[in-house]
This record gives sequence, structure tokens and C-alpha cells, in this order.
Amino acid sequence: MSFLSPELRQKILDYLPRYPSKQAVTLPALHLVQDELRCVPLPAVKEIAELLDLSPAEVYDAMSFYGFFRDEKQPLGKTRLWVCRSLACALRGGDELLADLCQRLNVEPGSTTADGKITLEFAECIGVCEGAPAVLIDDAGRGDVTPDKVDGLLAELTR
Repeated sequence: MSFLSPELRQKILDYLPRYPSKQAVTLPALHLVQDELRCVPLPAVKEIAELLDLSPAEVYDAMSFYGFFRDEKQPLGKTRLWVCRSLACALRGGDELLADLCQRLNVEPGSTTADGKITLEFAECIGVCEGAPAVLIDDAGRGDVTPDKVDGLLAELTR
């Protein structure tokens, strides 16, 4: 019996022609699974390994090497909110923004709100330096997130 949906399995298989080897599809496969399931459960690791002709240990090693991926013990919330702590953002209030969001959401960095809506994390750079302080909402960067804009941001994310 398959843990992954047929659609998700097909999305992974669709990556194969784009890469020089099956092993090279490991990271895209992990991203696809996490985007859909909000974590990468162990049965999914085993199934990715089967699809890519790898051992589950090889897939798990890739997953655990990157702090980006979550297992089923710590799934992501509906929205992943990264606060940039690069030099540009730090100089323009990024650390204070992170502290403010932690207080308002009642979480520590790396944690998910009690309602499961937001996982708050920090990043060293998200590439939106010209708009410091900046955040990354799932995969979309947003700059100029000043204290007066936090209420609107949180209202948007908790809908």
C-alpha cells in the first residue's frame, strides 16, 4: 500500500527526466512531500527511497542534513513564516521583529502556534535585503515589515 497519493508520486516521477540521476531528485521529492503534508513522515521517506532506487537511510540522511525539513514529530503549521536576521535586516529591526512576533504568537523560533496556523522561524538571509526588515511567507519574500505592519501581517496569516 502506498503512503503517498498517486498525484504526489507522479509529481516526484515527473522530476526524473530533469536530473542526471535518480539520486539528484531526493531534495525536490522531499520538498514536494513537505509542501503537501507539512512534514516528511518516515513512511514517505521509505517510499521516496523506493521511487528513486535509494536506501531509506540515504533519503533520511539528506532530509536530516537540512534544517528545512520537518518530520512527523514537528510538522509545519499551515503557513511557514521566516524572519530574516541578516546584517541588513538586523540593522533595520529584524531581531526586534522576531521578538515581537514570538511574543504575539506565544511561540519560540522553530515552534508552531497552538492553533497550527503559523510556524515561526528565523533565517540568516532570505535575499530581500533592499526591503529590510524582511520576512518569507512560505516561498514569498516580503520586505519593509516594520512594527506598524505586524498587526496586518498577522491578520492576513491567521485568516
